[in-house]
Amino acid sequence: MFHKNVKNLEIKEGAFFVADAHYNKKDNPSFLEFLKQIEEKKLKPTQLFLLGDIFDALFGNVPYTAKDNQDVIDVIIKLSKEIDIFYLEGNHDFYLKKFFPSNIKIFPIKTHPVTFTCKDKKICLAHGDFDSPVGYMIYTALIRNPFILFFLNIYDNLTNHSVLRFVDKHISKKEECKELKWFKEFSKNRLKKFKNCDIYIDGHFHQNKNYTYQHIKYINLGAFACNQRYFVVKFNKNEIILEEKRLH
Repeated sequence: MFHKNVKNLEIKEGAFFVADAHYNKKDNPSFLEFLKQIEEKKLKPTQLFLLGDIFDALFGNVPYTAKDNQDVIDVIIKLSKEIDIFYLEGNHDFYLKKFFPSNIKIFPIKTHPVTFTCKDKKICLAHGDFDSPVGYMIYTALIRNPFILFFLNIYDNLTNHSVLRFVDKHISKKEECKELKWFKEFSKNRLKKFKNCDIYIDGHFHQNKNYTYQHIKYINLGAFACNQRYFVVKFNKNEIILEEKRLH
């Protein structure tokens, strides 16, 4: 499954990649510190790629979700005036055009994977859950349905945000950094459909693993929520490398 490319999508050397920061003002605030370091020029990306689930919960059709996230939203908007920011929506953050200006390039899940160029390579980017099992796809279709979100938003407002408090409680119990024993075989089978990619990069699974299948290099990014990991694009002759860095 591939979608029509947007023209002139290019990854530059020095670009930063971040996936699955799961920003939560109370329990997981480190992503704001990361952005502040960029704002203060302590970190100097040429571009910033956000590969989904940057927030624990940010839904464009539920305005209240922006309340505790506004500090991060504001810094992202400020940074977008200086560097190009590409945001691939995840399963925890979607309908983001409600919150961000048009100069931030936002890619809903239906556009994933998105094909970029880098040197002479085709790089396919995704959050990672666009072709999940049927049950999961039904679930994500429901939570993204604008009519369901409309009524949930009304109910949530009438019940002192009971829905969002339930979601927050559920999310806080998730194990962000556990190893998935089935992941290598899963990714091998999955990459059979990506024949037009030279490199395929996603997040979602939090595994921080690299595999090569035939001519395709697959990179699953480690979650920023696990040890504040982010990745920097480096060129080594003809090779494209994602160098792992840590905020601390």
